[in-house]
Amino acid sequence: MAKLHPQIEKVLEAMAKLDLPIEAMNPAEARVQMEAMAASRKAEPLPTARIENRTIPGPAGEIAVRIYWPNASGTLPAIVYYHGGGHVIGSLDSHDLVARNLCGGVAAVVVSVDYRMGPEHRFPAAVDDAVAALDWVAANAASLGADPDRLGVHGDSAGANLAAVVAIIARDWGAPNLRLQSLVYPVADFRMGSASYTKYATGCGVLTAEAMKWFRGHYLSKPADAEDWRASPLLVPSLAGVAPAIIIAAECDVLHDEGLAYAKRLQQAGVAVEYRRYDGMIHAFFGMMPSVDDAMNAQRQVWAAFKTAFA
Repeated sequence: MAKLHPQIEKVLEAMAKLDLPIEAMNPAEARVQMEAMAASRKAEPLPTARIENRTIPGPAGEIAVRIYWPNASGTLPAIVYYHGGGHVIGSLDSHDLVARNLCGGVAAVVVSVDYRMGPEHRFPAAVDDAVAALDWVAANAASLGADPDRLGVHGDSAGANLAAVVAIIARDWGAPNLRLQSLVYPVADFRMGSASYTKYATGCGVLTAEAMKWFRGHYLSKPADAEDWRASPLLVPSLAGVAPAIIIAAECDVLHDEGLAYAKRLQQAGVAVEYRRYDGMIHAFFGMMPSVDDAMNAQRQVWAAFKTAFA
């Protein structure tokens, strides 16, 4: 077991008082817990100019989105954001703080997507909604004050899984042309066979190996779906030609090895990749402001990558 950062140890002490683990709950209970954890954070987000909740057309009905505009003038870049939560929990509210910071930190329009989740809507419903949201932003960029030629996608965990998958689909369809895919500790392989699943199975926060099995069981329609690259993008035959990437990894995370493997696959395919591992960090650290300094350090690294990509 790697040594946890002292700030993470304090976070885990506080989390030990919660009704964990997730794998002992039903989805409704786990959703309530995640929202409570997010609401308990006292960080002050970066300022935004305007925030609007609306719905957009989806393949199975309306998709709720939350759109953030920065304090900036002119035609802006746009980022489609997919929240984390194992494709089962999480919401526009639970990830509102990160979305606000992304908007202010990059000076971009951010469209956060409330995609369908399991077990009510199993794979590939989330993928279908994620693709529809990106297509909508590209088609409606002008009305958002955004530049359709300066688009990116961002996600954490399950959201990073969706961001990676839509980047592949955009490559396959030839549109939209993404400037960057930002993947924070992505779920890249639902077969869950990497060594980090054993090394960090327990003791590193909420995302244990058993919790990942719980998420997989609620998300996938059948076990064979784990072999579908739309669920496990690491299994796509080729990554050549996909958008450049930044991948943020936590050292003490069951997903560590598959994120690294995905970065290597991208590099081998000739895709520009910025990979950064934060030592002593656990899954979900990216949103742990203000308790964990590396949360803001990692966010700033993502902002800088988007600014460079959009320049």
